[in-house]
Amino acid sequence: MSAAAGLSPEMCDMVVQTLRQVVKRDLPDEKILELDEQDIFPEDLIRHLLSPDVGLHLIFLPETAGGLGGGARDICRISEEMARVDLGVATAFLAICLGTDPILVGGTDQQKQHWLSRIAAEGLIVAYGVTEPEAGSNVAALKTVAERITGADGEVTGYRINGAKQFITNGGVAQLFTILAKTPDGPTFFIVERGTPGLTAGKQEDKHGIRASNTTGLLLEDVEVPVANVVGGVEGQGLKQANAVFGYTRLMVGAFGLGGGQAALDRALDYAKTRHQFGKPLIEKEGYCNKILVQHWVDLAAGRAYCDGIALRLDEGEDGLATEGAIAKLWSTEAGCRAADAAIQAHGGYGYTREYMVEKYRRDVRITTIYEGTSEILQSIIGLYRWKETVRSKGEFYAGEAARVAELDGTMSVGAALVAGALRNVNDLIGFCHTIKITRHQTVMFELADLITRCEVAAALATKAARMRDDDDREAPVFCAMSRIFARQTAEALVAGIRRCTTGLLTDTNPEVLARAKQLYETVSERAPMAELAGLWHDMALVGEALKTRT
Repeated sequence: MSAAAGLSPEMCDMVVQTLRQVVKRDLPDEKILELDEQDIFPEDLIRHLLSPDVGLHLIFLPETAGGLGGGARDICRISEEMARVDLGVATAFLAICLGTDPILVGGTDQQKQHWLSRIAAEGLIVAYGVTEPEAGSNVAALKTVAERITGADGEVTGYRINGAKQFITNGGVAQLFTILAKTPDGPTFFIVERGTPGLTAGKQEDKHGIRASNTTGLLLEDVEVPVANVVGGVEGQGLKQANAVFGYTRLMVGAFGLGGGQAALDRALDYAKTRHQFGKPLIEKEGYCNKILVQHWVDLAAGRAYCDGIALRLDEGEDGLATEGAIAKLWSTEAGCRAADAAIQAHGGYGYTREYMVEKYRRDVRITTIYEGTSEILQSIIGLYRWKETVRSKGEFYAGEAARVAELDGTMSVGAALVAGALRNVNDLIGFCHTIKITRHQTVMFELADLITRCEVAAALATKAARMRDDDDREAPVFCAMSRIFARQTAEALVAGIRRCTTGLLTDTNPEVLARAKQLYETVSERAPMAELAGLWHDMALVGEALKTRT
């Protein structure tokens, strides 16, 4: 296997440190709250991040175009780091990466050299023009049309684009747009420069959160572009180009969820150490520490382990990770929302006021479960494709993963037996639902998607904890405890989920079907024995003690 793509750890650390220095100087809490209150896009800051002095955008551009050639792990790290500061700024920046993606994955060599080099050298702000008023997550339903313009000899010389786009990040400030439109041969991306006659931005949306990002509609009225601006030089490749990066872009939004949730939880932890109630700091209250801090800390750590693993696979050149990207986004963004919500609860009445940053974090992180595919769209994708893979492989897909995970336990348990059992349980549940033909129900597929997601995330956390244990990492005991906590909760989630599928969703009174359902439930319960489930509160206390000393 060739070396994984991306920066050296030292180079990535340098980029992160540069970002932190700029943020510390230019984005103190007071400034962040001001941008939020006044709904201001910090164009000067974004321009500075794109300037030769910082060049943060170079991380996602290839070296051949003057970039740094960063990989998925690097961009995940930067995405989470930026989200911890301000998700609006992070969204504006990632939109540049997203707008560039069609050229990166589908452009001709000449297009890549020309446009990517310009983006690198000039620090252009880019926008991704796909979403439409009546075609949100259903990209195939777009109505923007690009008509061919032909010369006297009948050759196509350009295109005339008409249509409207909605919720376009950087729409009012971008210098370059990648616009998806229908052509006679199918959806196609076009490169459109700002100032092209007929291209106008609408008013800035008055949003619930991420108010530091610029979000507008776009109107295209007889916008003419040359044939050279067809991404890839061939019509009909747009959906393929868009789908090619979903595993990647959804992973980055997952990192946003982790960053926003972690930032809120960090504030809650600091508050818990300084706020005294009934004679002692809140952090010393077992219920407060376990319910509000530890539980969500574990959930975010699990999401981070999963995202790290998928990013590495991308950097190693693996294709076809769209389902994994959906799982990364679904778990990490939902966990981020729960963590931010808990952070408000942690602050009591103060958390509900705009003076405390956790209120803003909660509003900001909410968008991560919506853009780049809503949680419900992701559930549909996960349920459908994992069901197909399980049936196609005759159960070997999850059976093989369960066998691998079962080998992870050592002198310090990571809950591997419970996770392996959960993977076998979800395998059996998919087979059961398929056999009795209830996978046609969207409710069933959503249920399967949630259980599948939890199982795969649990396997990733167990894998990371085991690796840290085997490497004698000083944080291994805490990560192993977190993995055991997550494993227990995953095992119990499978028992509850299968109960819902066999009692809440099953309407067949056929004795044979009912007997199979009963047998499935008994098998599931046997794979989560009391002896394995014991010790949950002890491990939560262990993680809580680690948080008390965290600086």
